[in-house]
Amino acid sequence: MKITELLDLKGIELNVSVSSKDEAINKLIDLMYATGKISDKDAYKEGILAREALTSTGIGEGIAIPHAQVGAVKAPGLAAMTVPDGVDYESLDGQPAHLFFMIAAPADGGSTHLQALAKLSALLMDEGFRKDLLNAKTPEEFLSMIDKKEAEKDAEEAKEAEAPVTTGYKVLAVTACPTGIAHTFMAAENLTKAGEKLGYPLKAETNGSEGIGNALTADEIKTCDGIIVAADKNVEMARFDGKPVLIVPVTEGIRHPEELINKIKNGEAPIYHASADAKEAVSNESAGRSFYKHLMNGVSHMLPFVVAGGIMIAISFLVDDKSAGAKFGSSTPLAAWFNNMGNVSFGMMLPILSGFIAMSIADRPGLAVGFAGGLLAKSGATFLDPSAAKVAATPGFLGALLYGFVAGYIILLLKKVFKGLPKSLDGVKPIPFVPFFY
Repeated sequence: MKITELLDLKGIELNVSVSSKDEAINKLIDLMYATGKISDKDAYKEGILAREALTSTGIGEGIAIPHAQVGAVKAPGLAAMTVPDGVDYESLDGQPAHLFFMIAAPADGGSTHLQALAKLSALLMDEGFRKDLLNAKTPEEFLSMIDKKEAEKDAEEAKEAEAPVTTGYKVLAVTACPTGIAHTFMAAENLTKAGEKLGYPLKAETNGSEGIGNALTADEIKTCDGIIVAADKNVEMARFDGKPVLIVPVTEGIRHPEELINKIKNGEAPIYHASADAKEAVSNESAGRSFYKHLMNGVSHMLPFVVAGGIMIAISFLVDDKSAGAKFGSSTPLAAWFNNMGNVSFGMMLPILSGFIAMSIADRPGLAVGFAGGLLAKSGATFLDPSAAKVAATPGFLGALLYGFVAGYIILLLKKVFKGLPKSLDGVKPIPFVPFFY
């Protein structure tokens, strides 16, 4: 799918004047709605604001790419606008944003559009291209510029595909953001270009919405000088044991790629240590950032269940008999099936959240314990009231968060306690010992 297939002329407006971030978001949502790609502006805005709450999508260099993957999206699409005077979008570099692209991604997990969105993210890293877009006189000219630049990018990638495979990368990188739509690919593009500029070949693995792209191999990891992990969620780290590793937010990969590469080149990256029992990064990562990454690991795994549950329940009302009265949504067998499936999906939300928070902290041994904690949060059961008969209200979402973090850190403690057991018991420690004693 091409970028121009996602961007309709109705969704482009040039030389816009807005006075605030909220006004810019509302204008872009109006443009997106005009293209027919979203069904509910309020629901879509909730998704946009939820993403902004994680970190601003004003990535700097005058660019903002607000995006959301929610049920209100009927089909993947883009909206774009230029703001010559700029607007304070709380961008990461503190500068006004002038060029806006809003992304609407469907909640059903379809991936045909993701390649085009990743390509757009990469194209926007070209300063000359950004200036051309800002100087466009009409929406038609704006769209034509994108089409031309995309064709050049496709030709460049085709040429690279025919060229001999590059080996002996000096620096490797892994990029990831919670949604895996824009920042992931922008960071990968900037790091790769910076490597070329510095004469230090770099390969970037992307952990995007459709999975891992350009995966690093064991040989590449073994022979490289170091690895840059620019990620706002957990990625597979055990493979980097004993290698110099820089762990930074994904926005650092976008804004300061040359600085990160030079740190690897100059031997300033700490050595990452991992073992079967524990994984510890020797880094300057703050407690707040660590909390954020564990939380995002739980939330990113929970979201598909929330979205699927909502869609199932919506379908149950759509296919049911509207005259069913109080039983509307479950009065027919088909409606009841969709309704039950939706409720089951919603029921998995808290265990998944708690389980994957605990797993992020303590690896696999934390998963089962975190799941159990999530189920307790859902039911309200305690040692004093195992049947939850006296519970007026369950702990819910906040309880699941608490259970996840408590479970993860207690499992970490138990793993250290059991570290002195004979090596012959290594295979069974994560299964009966750690969960049982917890």
